[in-house]
Amino acid sequence: MSGVQTIAVEEAEGAQRLDRWFRRRFPQLTQGAVEKMCRTGQVRVDGARAKASDRVAPGMQIRVPPLPEGEAPRPATRLARTDAEMIRAAVLWMDEHMIVLNKPAGLPSQGGSGQGGRHVDGLTEALMFGYKDPPKLVHRLDKDTSGVLLLARTDRVARGLSEALRHREARKIYWAVVAGVPHPKQGSIKFGLVKAPGRGRGGEGEKMLAVHPAKIAETEGAKRAQTDYFTLWFLGSRLSWMALEPVTGRTHQLRAHMAEIGHPILGDGKYGGSAADNAGDGWGAGAGGELSRKLHLHARSLAIEHPVTKAMLTFNAPLPEHMARTWKLLDWKEDDVPADPFAAIR
Repeated sequence: MSGVQTIAVEEAEGAQRLDRWFRRRFPQLTQGAVEKMCRTGQVRVDGARAKASDRVAPGMQIRVPPLPEGEAPRPATRLARTDAEMIRAAVLWMDEHMIVLNKPAGLPSQGGSGQGGRHVDGLTEALMFGYKDPPKLVHRLDKDTSGVLLLARTDRVARGLSEALRHREARKIYWAVVAGVPHPKQGSIKFGLVKAPGRGRGGEGEKMLAVHPAKIAETEGAKRAQTDYFTLWFLGSRLSWMALEPVTGRTHQLRAHMAEIGHPILGDGKYGGSAADNAGDGWGAGAGGELSRKLHLHARSLAIEHPVTKAMLTFNAPLPEHMARTWKLLDWKEDDVPADPFAAIR
């Protein structure tokens, strides 16, 4: 076993998640091993406990506990041809600095406990397109959420995009189908969010609980969150087509917020239940009939300044197959609604 080490994050490494930093420095470590070291307090960042998902930046000091010696790095896996073709087909746009994907629903952004070995981060080898290194994920989408996902081809670009997202210099608009019709039909949801007790299976397994804005300060672990919403279309009193803009970026924010106001996202069994009716909570997240039971949440568009050229870019992702079928069944037309319904109220 090697001894305790304190290693500074180098300038060339840029800002990134702590677990990614570990796995680049120590490729013999599994994701589960990194998460366990963080969970048990063996890893410290600038002297403080840290989570695997925390971000580190150049100059930060990372305490690395004793690691097994002589353990061979895991062999690189050769991507299946079908996986390589699938992820390349998801490319919406690219240049020499960045790649934009339309992430398929059901494909995790990153690996981790309970995620298996097939995820966007593990498929980036197929997105090198002649470059020396695979592109790097800049942000994440939940496994069952589809839509616009950014990757950077260099550490410098990754830092620029990460900063833009962190400081809310980017505009994200999601499309969703929710149960019922919100009243009022547009507004803001400002419930805080806190992780539910117990330990979930990685990011997808955890559940967030809504906290009334007046009680956020007194609730340990609660973070402020805001979602702006706009009802684009509705079907009687049963279903609504929503535009959702996350002003903050908390785990499961859109799903938890819509469920909290009594309008869970269609197909969201975690927050809205699987039944058509939930006693005491209005409509449930199950619609039945010919509508798909998959989650109806899609990162429709993202507007961001190019970190190198400084041009303003807007990317729009086509609906995934299961949502496109719902739109066809309900006779909803994508061109019948404004691309940015929030523009007029800003």
